[in-house]
Amino acid sequence: MTDNVQYPDLVIVGAGLFGLTVAQQAVERAGARVHIIDVRDHIGGNAYSYFDKETGAEIHKYGAHLFHTSNKRVWEYVNRFTEFTNYVHRVYATHDGVVYPLPINLGTINQFFGASYTPDEARKLIEEQAGELAGTDPQNLNDKGIQLIGRPLYEAFIKNYTGKQWQTDPADLPADIIKRLPVRFNYDNRYFKDTWEGLPKDGYTAWMERMIDDPRITVSLKTDFFDESQPYNKKALLAAGVPVVYTGPVDRYFDYELGDLKWRTVDFKEVRYDEDDHFGCPVMNYSDADVPYTRAIEFKNFNPERHDSQNHEKTVVWEEYSRFAERGDEPYYPINTDEDKALYAKYAEKAAAEPKVVFGGRLGTYKYYDMHNVIDTALTAFDEQVLPLIAK
Repeated sequence: MTDNVQYPDLVIVGAGLFGLTVAQQAVERAGARVHIIDVRDHIGGNAYSYFDKETGAEIHKYGAHLFHTSNKRVWEYVNRFTEFTNYVHRVYATHDGVVYPLPINLGTINQFFGASYTPDEARKLIEEQAGELAGTDPQNLNDKGIQLIGRPLYEAFIKNYTGKQWQTDPADLPADIIKRLPVRFNYDNRYFKDTWEGLPKDGYTAWMERMIDDPRITVSLKTDFFDESQPYNKKALLAAGVPVVYTGPVDRYFDYELGDLKWRTVDFKEVRYDEDDHFGCPVMNYSDADVPYTRAIEFKNFNPERHDSQNHEKTVVWEEYSRFAERGDEPYYPINTDEDKALYAKYAEKAAAEPKVVFGGRLGTYKYYDMHNVIDTALTAFDEQVLPLIAK
């Protein structure tokens, strides 16, 4: 089946943001012919979205995706393919039946303690509540959280949420998972602090489709790179010397020969309500241990500007459950223990020895990236690694 195949100048494995960015750049800047394959039935990777027929809401199939960046190069690049709304992300958390704003800010603190602290008074309170851990360098997440924001706030908003998220007691997690917990001593409850923020006006998938709207870019979906019955498989491409950009799991590329890298995954439970608006916000965190999911997403509330095209008698909510991934699950977040980092370093050595393969994206480099990071690394990888392979 792979005989007499006329291969393109570049094959990209994975139609996520990294692969799409490289494809777009390869066509625009090198005049290359590019073929993209993806094992899924859609482009866009984890940023893929679709519109729910019943409610009119744009569903982010792999969990909430929110675009924000302070990188001017990335912002100018993405605005070539989509306009953005003026959406500003704000998160709320339910604790003991009361809703609070997050990240923890002066409003959260004063509401939680039933007080009217000034910024200086709130700072002093937090320092006092760190207790014996103040000024120390804790090595586990539990003690680090107490040191950073004091015991009461940590136990209310972080401890149980983190335990659910990692399926592990925070006392058994490394401190560097949180590194720092921001506390704002003003009433700013904007979640991100980046220069630019918004959501694509006509949806994520429309944005991604525009990126590869060029006859020199072709796409094969439901196509497995490791399936030797289809022509764009690993063995055939390497034998033919075709340059490859690989954005799948790096351990899978090498047939897990050094062992499996560990990930967390996310399961979603859909709930539909016979009402216009269930939460009054897009994301509600659940900080208490007796609620089994970490948060709930009400997609309709990401796009109030679409009010006229939405059903105001129905809404859809996804509850989000976190667990350790097994082989075959969708990998979302790298676990990144010292053992995993050491294992990835060995795989990275092997990857560097593949002369015509560029590894990229979240799965290919075992890193968690926001969308703007993926695009930035893709633009850099194209300049430094891909262009030299395809330059004519």
